[in-house]
Amino acid sequence: MKNETLVIGASLNPDRYSNRAVRALRANKYPVKAIGIKEGTVEDVVIETQKNDFKNIDTVSLYLNPERQKEYYDYIISLKPRRVIFNPGTENAEFESVLKKAGIFAEVACTLVLLRLKQYS
Repeated sequence: MKNETLVIGASLNPDRYSNRAVRALRANKYPVKAIGIKEGTVEDVVIETQKNDFKNIDTVSLYLNPERQKEYYDYIISLKPRRVIFNPGTENAEFESVLKKAGIFAEVACTLVLLRLKQYS
């Protein structure tokens, strides 16, 4: 089984990159959890609105601007992911530093490009 990804900032709008990422991850057979502002479903992934205590999260793919990320710092660290992907527009040197101190790899990249290039895992 492939490693689980949590998309934070997931959107029901198919034009949003977070929505495209959820769909692309599922198309590549990655298990996905998602947190967004509105509840709903993208493919077979339920978008939650609460910071649930998900287990076995390997990667967090961020789609929140740096200001909105602050409320997620402790939550993301508590999930103990292997890495956090800062997608374009989400770059945040402060949070990257916090993650590194917690032993979590901070990667400034694009989930969609990594998937397309077969470099996601």
